[in-house]
Parts: sequence; structure tokens; C-alpha cells
Amino acid sequence: MTKHFIKKVEDFVCEKCGATVHGTGYTNHCPKCLYSKHVDLDIPGDRLNPCQGLMKPIAVELQKNQYFIKHQCLKCGFEKRNKFQDDDNFDILIDICAKKKH
Repeated sequence: MTKHFIKKVEDFVCEKCGATVHGTGYTNHCPKCLYSKHVDLDIPGDRLNPCQGLMKPIAVELQKNQYFIKHQCLKCGFEKRNKFQDDDNFDILIDICAKKKH
């Protein structure tokens, strides 16, 4: 069975910093603090995960000139990568990188 992305344009209020986020259908984290939420179960966009835990940005990876944010669920420990977007807070990205080096 092939898993397909489900595009859902959703606005939300970040549970970590309180920022109002206007979704594009591809938005999967807060651009201000880079926290995410553990909402998808099997298919990106399905919003069926019962966990619903807050996902902390814990690492940054660079692949083919694109930054990826590694998130870890604070409730269940699940880890997932998400693309860093042009409107994301670059200062937070740098802070995450600096913390990993210490």
C-alpha cells in the first residue's frame, strides 16, 4: 500500500510559544520557535495520532543544501525530520546547532 501525503491547510496557535501560525498545507511546525506537534499516524497530514504530544526541535541536519529539523516527541519519544522553511527562525536553528556541539 502506497502512503500519500494529505495536504491540509490549517492555521494553529503554537502550544509552546503561543504564536499564531498561518498554515500553507505543508506547515508542520511553528516558524517562530520551531516546535511541532505529534499529530500524524500513518500518512503525513492524516492527523490521526492519539499521542498529540509536543515535539521539541533537538537537532539540525544538512542534506543537499537543505536544512532539516529533527523533532522528538516529549510525550512518547518518537523522532521525525521536517524541512526548515524560508520563513522559519534561523536564530533558533543556529541555537539548536550550538547546543549539540556542547
